[in-house]
Amino acid sequence: MAWRNRSTITKFILTGLSDDPHIQALLFVLFLGIYLLTMMGNLMLLLVIRADSRLHAPMYFFLSNLSFLDLCFSSVTLSKLLKDLLSEKKTISVEGFVAQVFFVFVTAGTEAFLLSVMAYDRYVTICHPLLYGQVMSSYQVCVRLVWGSWVVAFLDALINILLALTMDFCDVQTIHHYSCELPSLFPLSCSDVSTNTTMLLCSALLHATGTCLLIFFSYVRIVSTILSISSTSGRSKAFSTCSSHLTAVSLFYGSAILRYLMPTSGSSLELILSIQYSVITPLLNPLIYSWKNKEVKAALRRMTIKYLQCLSTEEI
Repeated sequence: MAWRNRSTITKFILTGLSDDPHIQALLFVLFLGIYLLTMMGNLMLLLVIRADSRLHAPMYFFLSNLSFLDLCFSSVTLSKLLKDLLSEKKTISVEGFVAQVFFVFVTAGTEAFLLSVMAYDRYVTICHPLLYGQVMSSYQVCVRLVWGSWVVAFLDALINILLALTMDFCDVQTIHHYSCELPSLFPLSCSDVSTNTTMLLCSALLHATGTCLLIFFSYVRIVSTILSISSTSGRSKAFSTCSSHLTAVSLFYGSAILRYLMPTSGSSLELILSIQYSVITPLLNPLIYSWKNKEVKAALRRMTIKYLQCLSTEEI
């Protein structure tokens, strides 16, 4: 019976964000604009960090990897949404759904670990500046931290996906969502999903109590160190160094953890939380990290001036 049920259910229907064709057209323009801005912002940040030798430091190495992750994350989630906004039938195969879930898990999980690595980098910079050269200056150490983030996220995603492949699906095929997320599969299954739910909870707690606690304790020490600085300008500079990262962490963790810990009901809150962490955060990250960062802004000015000089030389 299990194999018969599994073979008959080959597709799912995503309800998307709206059934109204006029609203869908407006949403397509909106999300296409968001996607293009996300691509431009993250590619520009990658290019600036790559081109300017002054930004070849651990903090900017991690930031360039975060921009690459946001490019991947946004492409995984928004490409399907944009396609569905132009389609009458918003269907996806079971295999396609599971594949997208896997890539969402990998990219979002890696971003969570990378944000904790960046918090540790800020902690060493501010709390132990004399030891920073020994702890973080090695390129190999930075590469290993980034690869470690990818490997742990990949293993976490692989375990959850392998468990998802054992699920049986019955007659209900409609998913009240615009994207492929693992919690949305559980109400559709006619088999026991207690193991799947437990594993997903463990994954969420891994990020909530693991990476999130590392970030929390890092910033407790950072704030304590900053408050002990006697110079007002020194405190202001230290706070501005951390404010961008803290803003990015709040936007990503606040919505992602709530989405995966709350029970699936197809509510508007689920859609808002998913849009927040998978669409809005990749869009805002380049702005957050360049808005208050004097070094990035200076590098962007230098690159723009150099580009304009090259154009003027070619015209002559």
